[in-house]
Amino acid sequence: MTEPVEHRAQVAVVGAGPVGVTIANYLGRYGVRTVLIDRSEEIVDYPRAVGMDDECLRSFQGIGLADEMLADMIQNVPLKMFAADGRCLADIRPDSKEYGWPRRNIFMQQIAERTLRAGLGRYPHVRNLLGHELVRLEQDGTEVRLHLDGAQGQRALVRAEYVVGADGGRSTVREQLGIPLSGDTHPRKWVVIECDNDPLDAPYTGLHGDPTRPYVCLDLPYNYRRWEFMLFPGEDADAMLRPEKVCELLTGHVPDPTALNIIRARVYTHHSRVADRFVDGRICLAGDAAHLMPPWAGQGMNTGVRDATNVAWKLAAVVTGRAHPRILATYDTERREHARAMVNLSDTIGRLLSPTRPAVARARDSLVRGLTVAPPVRDWLVHMRFKPVPRYAEGIMVHGRRAARRTSPVGRMFIQPRVETTPDGRVVPLDETLGDWFALIGYGHDPLVHLDPASRAFWDRVGTRYLTVVESRSGRSRTERRTSTTGSVTVEDVDGTLRDWFAKHGRHGGGIAVVRPDRYLAALAEPRDLATVTDAFERLLAPSRSTDSENSKDAWCSVPLVEGETS
Repeated sequence: MTEPVEHRAQVAVVGAGPVGVTIANYLGRYGVRTVLIDRSEEIVDYPRAVGMDDECLRSFQGIGLADEMLADMIQNVPLKMFAADGRCLADIRPDSKEYGWPRRNIFMQQIAERTLRAGLGRYPHVRNLLGHELVRLEQDGTEVRLHLDGAQGQRALVRAEYVVGADGGRSTVREQLGIPLSGDTHPRKWVVIECDNDPLDAPYTGLHGDPTRPYVCLDLPYNYRRWEFMLFPGEDADAMLRPEKVCELLTGHVPDPTALNIIRARVYTHHSRVADRFVDGRICLAGDAAHLMPPWAGQGMNTGVRDATNVAWKLAAVVTGRAHPRILATYDTERREHARAMVNLSDTIGRLLSPTRPAVARARDSLVRGLTVAPPVRDWLVHMRFKPVPRYAEGIMVHGRRAARRTSPVGRMFIQPRVETTPDGRVVPLDETLGDWFALIGYGHDPLVHLDPASRAFWDRVGTRYLTVVESRSGRSRTERRTSTTGSVTVEDVDGTLRDWFAKHGRHGGGIAVVRPDRYLAALAEPRDLATVTDAFERLLAPSRSTDSENSKDAWCSVPLVEGETS
């Protein structure tokens, strides 16, 4: 046997699906030497995941690919729920852009994956090992060793400081670590049928609670359409994929099933499972390797991309010396509970869709109609406020007084309004001004004015961008804009969104927000508290500190901050 070819990397990513490639793009942007591994060289050439939300698009914005992704999407697609009698129960049309992007978009995974893989070409320090299958891994206190077999019989050994297993629901990484995937497998199977010559004028996603056979119908980009039909006990899955059975399922839903060009018909089993832990030593799990959920909320891939954004900056901070390795434990703390919440949401929607007894279906319809009569409930439904937004109670953040935490924005994703840069007057999304690492954003305050030399040195070491927000048109003229004398970036608050946000959450309408690389709010402080806040983050992040994680936690839990409280 020939000796394996050896590769060395700071981080190895196993799995080149959308989650793994997103992680690799982020690591590439952060300058991390990365190896991307997958048993297949090709992208599966049919739609799988089809729904993308605003948080996911913001993640792709972070790697410079959101506009390219959006070019192949249908934006702001309505979601309609239909009763047993075929009448519309709810028409969900979210129109807010709190995070800078439309909230509900339809895409095709194979196109998105091609865009993500093309994005890796920007980074010569990211190497692809496609066509290589992981057969064994070992880890110790210094590295992880990945033993790979190539499609042509070649062997490879990858030595990496850290590894992310993003290798799907049947994850080899997770299995080799012996991490259980706890939860349920649903007894009902569903058949998915897709065509590329859409015969319907139905530009929305329809959830049809027809008790004779519940189904979903989705309008996809570029003249594609998907149907998903529930199978009943006793129906043979393989038999339901025969052409005559596919035509039978589509009868009554399209004018002529025989005229469709069916590109795919497959049967799926749905799972609701979450890994018992997302971190094991130097190895992290992400995406379907960490959690599996039914498709009804359209959140499987979106949840995986949130994993990717969270774990990538933390790994990059560790391997580039910006943070202590202990911060990787917060990936599990922050992401696992949210993944479980998304699984629960998917299960709830599935239960609403799936009744096959007419009496139960009619009772469901009456309940939903009754609830949506109330304007607050209707507003909650229409704007998709039922979707659990990540809120991290513990992790890399500095909370204020415990009494105010329920309403505090700390631990939530920070808003992304439009801002106007000075002195050039360009109007851009906020993130375009924040850089890749931490950002200190002062409304009515220049953060650099309030940092002592030691605090400034710490924030500089972790790659911080400093931003001063001023009111729109607060300069003397178009050509005489307000600028900073300290070197911080100055932007104008175009439509007053940041003014309103700070007025709601900050004392006296101002304050300084600490925003993490993944755009979550890590702290909100008064200028006079910046030194205390800095000290808390330094204990949490800085590799030079020996303070253990429990002592750090005690420190940053007790910091007095601005969160709409009175002194």
